[in-house]
Amino acid sequence: MKIEDYELLLKLNEIGTIRGTAKEVLISQPAVTQRLKYIEEYFGEKIFIRTSKRLMPTPNGEMILDHAKHVIEAEVAIQNKLAQSSDAVQGTLSIACSSLISQRFLPAILADYTKKFPKVAIDLVTGISEDIKRDHKNYHVCIIRGEKLKESTCIRLFDDPLYIFDTEEFPQSKIKERPLISFKSDDSMHELVDHWLYHHQNEIKPLKMIRVDQIETCKQFMKQGLGMAVLPKSVSHSLMETYPHIPLTLNGENVTRDTWICYQEGIRQLPQVDQFIRLLENEPFLTTKQNG
Repeated sequence: MKIEDYELLLKLNEIGTIRGTAKEVLISQPAVTQRLKYIEEYFGEKIFIRTSKRLMPTPNGEMILDHAKHVIEAEVAIQNKLAQSSDAVQGTLSIACSSLISQRFLPAILADYTKKFPKVAIDLVTGISEDIKRDHKNYHVCIIRGEKLKESTCIRLFDDPLYIFDTEEFPQSKIKERPLISFKSDDSMHELVDHWLYHHQNEIKPLKMIRVDQIETCKQFMKQGLGMAVLPKSVSHSLMETYPHIPLTLNGENVTRDTWICYQEGIRQLPQVDQFIRLLENEPFLTTKQNG
């Protein structure tokens, strides 16, 4: 049995379907089915039964899945110990990162990091901050937006001011009535926008909501005149000279989205983790150079 086989078992149990697992691990459905058949033959036990909704582990399958979890944990533990004992920076660096940060900033940061530390393997997962928070203990570091993680060491990387954009001007003498376009994000982002709109209801009134999946889609809809869009500065620098916009402010202060790097106590003893955090701490996220 290979480590990859144990990882596949846990992924099948997590996702619950052959099709979904194949899509997640980027191999074909027949290949996943064949690999599961081999693993079941290896143990001489049926690990899953198929129901109409998902794969369900058998009683013996549950024991095998528990064994798989311990095997992977032991593998990670020995890799970490080897990384600590080595003079070279190596091992695996596991990162869970907000989709916005992974798209806008992380490629250049990781290019710099892997150039300096080519022996480090990068394990990257991206998604919505709320989802990352639920599974944060599975990663060395988490880069999240909004509220910081509790019971973790968190460093604020930057504050990201929010602006509302439109193709039409924002009048000062009458209420602006336009559709509002929003992109898929965690609840804290939507709460910030709703709170601001509540306090500015005499100035701006959304006629309807248009919801899209990606922030880039939201930008393109706004640029086509379909409505207003609230966007963070980190992804809207190129829009500011072209489209009417105003900053979101409350009580004279900018409404911002904080970005954090969070990690468990003691994890910086791993050289590959410590060097990555150092790189992030020195990153000029919202400078002209970054936005240009």
